[in-house]
Amino acid sequence: MPHPDSTPLPLFVHASPDLPVAFTRDGIVNAHQFVADVHAFAERLPDAPHILNACGDRYLFAVGFGAALLRGQRTLLPANHAPATIDRLTRTHPGLHALTDALSPAVDLPELTVTREGDTHVTAFDAPAIPGDRVAAVLFTSGSTGEPVPTVKSWALLAASGRNEAAALGLAGLPALAIVGTVPPQHSYGLESTVLIALQGGFAFDAGRPFFPADICSALAVLPRPRMLVTTPVHLRALVASEDHPPEVDLLLSATAPLAPQLAADAEQRFGAPVKEIYGCSEAGQLATRHLLAAAEWRLMGNIGLRHDERGTWASGGHVPGEVLLADVIELVDRERFILHGRTADLINIAGKRTSLAHLDLQLNTVEGVRDGAFLMPDDADDRVVRLVAFVVAPGRTAREILDALQERIDAAFLPRPLHLVDSLPRNPTGKIPREALLELASQLSKRRDLP
Repeated sequence: MPHPDSTPLPLFVHASPDLPVAFTRDGIVNAHQFVADVHAFAERLPDAPHILNACGDRYLFAVGFGAALLRGQRTLLPANHAPATIDRLTRTHPGLHALTDALSPAVDLPELTVTREGDTHVTAFDAPAIPGDRVAAVLFTSGSTGEPVPTVKSWALLAASGRNEAAALGLAGLPALAIVGTVPPQHSYGLESTVLIALQGGFAFDAGRPFFPADICSALAVLPRPRMLVTTPVHLRALVASEDHPPEVDLLLSATAPLAPQLAADAEQRFGAPVKEIYGCSEAGQLATRHLLAAAEWRLMGNIGLRHDERGTWASGGHVPGEVLLADVIELVDRERFILHGRTADLINIAGKRTSLAHLDLQLNTVEGVRDGAFLMPDDADDRVVRLVAFVVAPGRTAREILDALQERIDAAFLPRPLHLVDSLPRNPTGKIPREALLELASQLSKRRDLP
């Protein structure tokens, strides 16, 4: 629901017109140019209550997002742009338009191309002030267990999220920070940790979204220090295994999946910087941070509080919209710290023994030679004994070798049968693997057995 406080809040906090907001292929975009581009594009927006921002360029995404805020339009950010998703949105949001650029995916909607046409000679340098209770964005859950659930975010909540994250990560000690992100701005993690944190912290972000290790290293190398890489464990694992020599950074930020301690240690050594993690969800936003190699507990940010009841753990306060039931098993340490035990839906019980898929994935990905791996709990069938399935990317290793290594790490009840060796896993742009994608992969491989 919208924040009750209508006090206007600035779109960005850069104090000088010459301060950089983004690094693009065409050069540095300063705060004055950003203001001009936002105002110019706002005049081109159609009269509509909502738009879908599909821009692949992070700067053009920010221009479209800011322009929609000025016009009082809600930015819809679905989990994906699949035809079924777009069809659902057009039925529930008549007149929907898509903001696009050269990097946008194909969407079956009327399109409006975001461009940089602002004239700084006629646009004064003055950060637009947006009413705090104005609805800024609507984020949607993946819908993997049903219809996607929308979460309405006011500008006050989103702006507070950016400020609170900057404070929790200690970014005040990194003035003029440059940010490279491997995650898309349409995802809550990418929106908060690359766009909002920059606009509300006075920092600048790279407009691209590098994917391969060489591209990530190149994107970092051309930026001034201090610099931060916002990424996922999947990308970190590829970077650590790569022969490319990464440039030094001042902070690494990871989210979307559990981070193995050894991977964190390897990444810190490789980049010469601490690896911190963000915990959160689309419904509540980002909630906590931790430095895994310093402490296993998560620390809540920005006056956020947690409480338990018979249904689970609830988050409220700070930039959380109302009170949100979390989908994770959480153990409270005190009012500020907690231990995360994995998602409620990931908990499994086999032969009276309990664990979580997140824990099993973590153990699988610590096996030497494993580049990527994931467990799957199949849908209940007629079998009396449930058998886990695993998918592993491990060139040069056999299924038997991986199973032997797993047997030293997990209980025999959770050993996968079968274990499939594959070339890659069906991860989405944020590094997550939708359950439906794993089920489809399992169906395709059902006639093949990698086990002896």
